[in-house]
Amino acid sequence: MSATLAADTRPADGRISQLNAVSSRRVIDPESFEWGSMRPGAVIGRELLSVHDLDLDLSEEELDRLSREQVASMLDAGVRFEAALTAGFALQIAEAPDVTDPRIVYMFHEIGEETRHSRAFVRLIHELAPTARNPFERGPAGWFGHRMMRWAVSQPALLTVLILGGEEIPDLLQRIASEHPDTDPLLAAVNRYHRQEEARHLSFARTVLPELWAEAPPRERRRIRWLAPRIIQVLFDTMVHPGVYRAAGLPGWETWKAVRRSPSRVALRHTATRPILATLLSTGVIDAGRVPRPWQHLCGVDRHGDPRPGDVPVPGLRAS
Repeated sequence: MSATLAADTRPADGRISQLNAVSSRRVIDPESFEWGSMRPGAVIGRELLSVHDLDLDLSEEELDRLSREQVASMLDAGVRFEAALTAGFALQIAEAPDVTDPRIVYMFHEIGEETRHSRAFVRLIHELAPTARNPFERGPAGWFGHRMMRWAVSQPALLTVLILGGEEIPDLLQRIASEHPDTDPLLAAVNRYHRQEEARHLSFARTVLPELWAEAPPRERRRIRWLAPRIIQVLFDTMVHPGVYRAAGLPGWETWKAVRRSPSRVALRHTATRPILATLLSTGVIDAGRVPRPWQHLCGVDRHGDPRPGDVPVPGLRAS
């Protein structure tokens, strides 16, 4: 955060001060959940499995294992994303000229909330007892991913757009799961808790993005327009990694590639990422009528930001 932004009183100060006040009043300790109560077998409904479209011949036991591995993979991705967010905020705090700025104060709140979320996710992963190994965390892919993370967190405007991706996508997935009758009660409760606090995090990101965009250098603006949607698609595609399918007795990479192309998974990506683009359009980061092609592809929209026809219904998604 720059000296210019920190030194002046800006229109967003009031909104951010409200978020600080709400976060101070609503502190939920993850230890309050009924840990140890997760049921054996499937933890989400069959229609919520990422292989929903593939018409695979799997036994009940294999479907149950896939359910647990898929959820564990998504939770693991959530822990790692929230750690990257924390790293980015910590860097901005360390470099801030005024630590009393309400933005800095809210970052402290968000870091505290994200660490509590991660503690809850880790407890869920422990109860799920996954066996899958994530190939994206090893070898060249792991090396490149870690370098990209360190590179991205040092760019506040780009990081904020990625935060929108890292919050909007899980928000939709957790909304669907928490509303589904076949979701394990403990998992549903943690999902509702996470969504409640993430709503404030999304509000903060939307509030500060215009300020950060105004100060972003041209190269960072280009990265937001052309690179950010590709990074967000990688985040989406790797939330359920190939090792999940292998653990359920399927060919890992072949199944993962088929899932990426499956109609319901593409529709889910479009639905989850369109709110990100809507924020960029409403804040002037992207001009209507000039939506870059990578954003069009990510969100399934035309150059005006309007949805293209052809998406199938997202399994489990109820009308809001």
